[in-house]
Amino acid sequence: MEEENLAREFIAEIFGTFILILMGDGVVANVAVAPRLASEAYNWNTIAWGWGFAVVFAVYAAGGVSGAHINPAVTFGLAAKGDFPWRKVVPYIVAQFIGAFLGALGVYLVYLEGLQAAGMPNVWSTAPGGFPGTPAWGATGVQGTGTYSLWNAVLAEIFGTAMLLWIVTSTTDMKNLGVLDWNLQPFMIGFGVAAIGFTLGGTSGYSINPARDLSPRIFGALVGTEALFEGWYWLLAPVIAPLIGGALGAMSYDWIITPGLPTPEEPVAAEEAE
Repeated sequence: MEEENLAREFIAEIFGTFILILMGDGVVANVAVAPRLASEAYNWNTIAWGWGFAVVFAVYAAGGVSGAHINPAVTFGLAAKGDFPWRKVVPYIVAQFIGAFLGALGVYLVYLEGLQAAGMPNVWSTAPGGFPGTPAWGATGVQGTGTYSLWNAVLAEIFGTAMLLWIVTSTTDMKNLGVLDWNLQPFMIGFGVAAIGFTLGGTSGYSINPARDLSPRIFGALVGTEALFEGWYWLLAPVIAPLIGGALGAMSYDWIITPGLPTPEEPVAAEEAE
């Protein structure tokens, strides 16, 4: 029975991560090559909101079966915190990488002709400053004034992923002021991801999810997108740094917040204030 449950969780993580990338990389492709949008509609808000809602619906799709981690940094962070069994970590992460690859395939099929006409631009993965090279949609003012170094991108990914875990742990912690209606938790987490994009995402493009970046990056290289694996950026910033940030975020919540939370028989501070 336990093996059967893990198999269902494995499939759910594939499905949830597939939805995440289908919609997340989908919004990037949409502003990049869709004729009705293209360069005139490129806007960081479009990207951030698209990814935020991708998280919302991915979590709704898989949350009841697997908890919808849909992110190795979340899985690793929760395991480091002691809230998730280590024996499930590898199956979950493998499922997330598979789902992300399939999601990239879905984006490729949906925007196939536009991507081919544009020379197969990078709509798959992150880079210092957001995208490697000049975006295919190339509107005046789209490109920033410069890029960021590898160490700065790594630092941004650690902070961004730690913020993600603080959002996940706090909104699901019923001893804190967590979302009392659990059915609204996906919205809060998705809005949190959008907020990370708005506030912390510009340095590195906010991977904050190793599967979200590496699997589509591999897919992009296979279909002809260039310059995706130059140097060490592809490994250090979007893969290793989120794992570090995820563990630090989850554990630091326990170090800083958990000791001050009331026990079940104590009223929470908000109730006392009322």
